[in-house]
Amino acid sequence: MSSTVISDIATLVTNDPSLGDSSPLGLVRDAAVVIEGDRVVWTGESSKAPATDNRVDAEGRAVLPGFVDSHSHLVFAGDRTEEFNARMSGRAYSAGGIRTTVAATRAAGDGELEANLTRFLGEALRQGTTTFETKSGYGLTVEDEARALRLAARHTDEVTYLGAHVVAPEYAEDPAGYVALVTGEMLDACAPHARWIDVFCEKGAFDGDQARAILTAGKAKGLHPRVHANQLSHGPGVRLAVELDAASADHCTHLTDADVDALANSRTVATLLPGAEFSTRAEWPDARRLIDAGATVALSTDCNPGSSFTSSVPFCVALAVRDMGMTPDEAVWSATAGGAAALRRTDIGRLTPGAYADLTLLDAPSHVHLAYRPGVPLVAGVWRRGVREV
Repeated sequence: MSSTVISDIATLVTNDPSLGDSSPLGLVRDAAVVIEGDRVVWTGESSKAPATDNRVDAEGRAVLPGFVDSHSHLVFAGDRTEEFNARMSGRAYSAGGIRTTVAATRAAGDGELEANLTRFLGEALRQGTTTFETKSGYGLTVEDEARALRLAARHTDEVTYLGAHVVAPEYAEDPAGYVALVTGEMLDACAPHARWIDVFCEKGAFDGDQARAILTAGKAKGLHPRVHANQLSHGPGVRLAVELDAASADHCTHLTDADVDALANSRTVATLLPGAEFSTRAEWPDARRLIDAGATVALSTDCNPGSSFTSSVPFCVALAVRDMGMTPDEAVWSATAGGAAALRRTDIGRLTPGAYADLTLLDAPSHVHLAYRPGVPLVAGVWRRGVREV
């Protein structure tokens, strides 16, 4: 098994305070990192790096863990350009637009869906994302939900069953019947292909009782909960997520003090998705409030064709710093270690011995440049599981 050292790193983000300075980022200056196979085996000062088979000179640039995008919707067809254009001209976003994508996705073949998926994954990889979660939710039939998950599972282990995205159009007058489908035949077909189960707990989608029934059924099939919670209005989503020990409550835009306290005193990660607020001109989540309360925060793209059509974690980092009250250090931690926590993973989102060798090399001396130079393509190299792919 060959070994490689990346040396002459100006600033190395390890996300382990014991390996660097005392900050959560565990920064090491004038650093090196050693890869053997698909794992990190050593980090520290460049002058102390052990001998290796290969060497890469970082030339005084920054290295950080690959981004962990813990919330995306990448199995779909079509786009919603006209909806976006109209919304930017004054129409408010509502959950109903999802049905437009459902129609296009149902009509698409497997080849088209997988080609779209791989295109978006390529975009994300070029921008430093090395781990991603993605969901079904644009089929809303047993067959279409199952095939979405099968396609996604070819590309990631972090696959989420989201049959409960909205009520399928065929069940518009019988939402209870759709919940029965989601928790019955559809769940049976989808559970073998997924790790997670999710529900859009929101007005226009599923209420608290429906969401509890869906998530509980998923847990009984071995799927762990995630929740689209409190995006468009105050509601029961966050506290339901905490009650069921969901890995994450995602969006978290409209929170009461009780919601914040519940998150701060739980293992449930508050995953914030600023691309959605950017693309819908909605109220920004208050990351500062959550962090100051002690909640764990993740940042993710929510890449989807309706409300957040971006695959760029760096863009979301810049938004979080500019408009959500996060410092650059907090935003980078949330987009790496925070995303890993939202997936209940300890082998990604950090550059520590034993973790996967998922690294992003920036064409900048510091991770702060991700917020300092928004919109600039700063990613100069990406290693995923020890292999340089960018």
